[in-house]
Amino acid sequence: MLRVIGIAETKLGNCARRLGLAALALGFPMGAAAQEADAPVEAISDANPADANPADASPADASASGGAGADLAQQLSNPIANLISVPIQQNIDLGIGPDNDGWRSTTNVQPVVPVPINEDWNLISRTILPVIYQEGVTARNQNQFGLGDTVQSVFFSPREVGASGIIWGVGPAFLLPTATDGALGGKKWGAGPTAVMLKQSGPITVGLLANQIWSVAGSDNRPDVSQAFIQPFLSYVTPTATTFSVNAESSYNWKAEQWSVPINVSVSQLTKLGDQPVSLGLGGRYNVEKPEGGADWGLRFIVTFLFPTG
Repeated sequence: MLRVIGIAETKLGNCARRLGLAALALGFPMGAAAQEADAPVEAISDANPADANPADASPADASASGGAGADLAQQLSNPIANLISVPIQQNIDLGIGPDNDGWRSTTNVQPVVPVPINEDWNLISRTILPVIYQEGVTARNQNQFGLGDTVQSVFFSPREVGASGIIWGVGPAFLLPTATDGALGGKKWGAGPTAVMLKQSGPITVGLLANQIWSVAGSDNRPDVSQAFIQPFLSYVTPTATTFSVNAESSYNWKAEQWSVPINVSVSQLTKLGDQPVSLGLGGRYNVEKPEGGADWGLRFIVTFLFPTG
């Protein structure tokens, strides 16, 4: 038993040292924000809605205004809120690769910008640009660092919520081959539809975010892309603007007939750094279904900078 405990402590120590190196390589101190990808094609996935659009409220603000602060905090769970935000989300995925001992750190920079079209409609731009460092994913003792493929989504959404209380948006999603290393992207251009629908009742938000992307051009030496992304999400906001979230960032590769289903649980808190409103969050994930060589589990850290539109 003592020998097993010693081995476990050694592996945890090695993992901690590797995470520190990755954080330095990406320019972030440990505990700062960033995000994910279990394989290059997973960049097609939209990011967690609960990480993308926090409201302009600190815990002190929320406590002072009671229910009003909690109402503002609910924007944390709305991926198409009328709020400019810049989430930086980092995923640390472990147990990847042919020997299941590789790991990956993915920092997603994902600005969300709403643009009013007229009195009735908003256009919401959501960009996901990943910066990736990985070891032992393609082969033992090999590592890669660079940009991954970018996903650009555009939603058209009504500015006012109807009598049903349903908030929704639809539009196109695009896959852009911005990867700087062949192991970090698919070298394909892609496009397809995306949609989101959610309902907020008191402190609870429940919804679904989805897209389907097909490759339309790119390298003939790389496999075509046909992948669906389906993300049900549920969140609860406390009176002090703390948000507890759970979601499944499920993707299905139609070409390989393979599901990837990571379950994410996270908690985030609205606060202010000086006059700058921010959301700070952390969470964990476990893959209940994964392709061969996919990650077993992972960690997530989020920092979101908020710029209320008034």
